[in-house]
Amino acid sequence: MAVELEKATRARREVNVYKLDLFAREGEIVIVPGKVLGSGALSKKITVAALSFSDSAKDKILANKGEAITIAQLMEKNPQGSKVRIMG
Repeated sequence: MAVELEKATRARREVNVYKLDLFAREGEIVIVPGKVLGSGALSKKITVAALSFSDSAKDKILANKGEAITIAQLMEKNPQGSKVRIMG
């Protein structure tokens, strides 16, 4: 994860909401070492930690009663990093 976060901004990963919906399970914590984009639909309640979110991605996550948090906030909540899926 640290190697991914050290990359230049334009080399970081981008994940669309539809991929979160496709691969994440209900109630799961997902970390994205980059930006979450709003393309697609989300039908699950998940917690997503990322460096940044587009406005539409954040709205879709919150509309499903999920959480859109920063990676720093996730580290405070879950310092062990247990039960976290890495996507990107």
